[in-house]
Amino acid sequence: MSEGSRRAGRSPGKVILTTPKLLALLILALSLTLSLGCGLQAREEEVVYHNASVLTIPGDAVPEEEETIGDRIERALFTQDKYSPFDHIKPEQIHVYEDKIVIDIKGAQWSEFADTNSMDPTIDVGANALQMVPQSPDDIYVGDIVSYESELVDGVIIHRVVEIGDDEEGKYFILKGDNNPFRDPGKVRFSQIRRVLVGIIY
Repeated sequence: MSEGSRRAGRSPGKVILTTPKLLALLILALSLTLSLGCGLQAREEEVVYHNASVLTIPGDAVPEEEETIGDRIERALFTQDKYSPFDHIKPEQIHVYEDKIVIDIKGAQWSEFADTNSMDPTIDVGANALQMVPQSPDDIYVGDIVSYESELVDGVIIHRVVEIGDDEEGKYFILKGDNNPFRDPGKVRFSQIRRVLVGIIY
């Protein structure tokens, strides 16, 4: 995902969030129960689809005679933990009014994105992002989405930090697009990182 940036601006708006998690869980549990009633077999492999290829990944399915309904529901609901961004914005920095929302961010910038699909579904063309400028390598955590420059491509890339390490040159970051099957090539240094994503407005 590549991006362009603008200085932060403030404009009136309202944010309404709904999270009907309970209903979603009930529907999922019901669909799993119905599938079991129809004799759905445990699969030995799972196919993951990507834009350019199809990868076959061995699954960890338990033989049908050993797997209970509870096992299947638990496996469906409690998926593998994913990388999540650090909590850069604290509640006291967010001020919600009837006619506007104000977020106190030092060095804030506003970014738009090109349609490369590398960060789908988190970021896509048309989304607006709020970013901050990190002051040191310690401001960046595994799970953060950052904008960085690479000598391999023109423009700025925005991908997720999936690993942080140290070598003879100091701290480095490994990046990956959420929708890409492979990590970005090479180690990214702090001098290449321009911004850290702190909010997405759809």
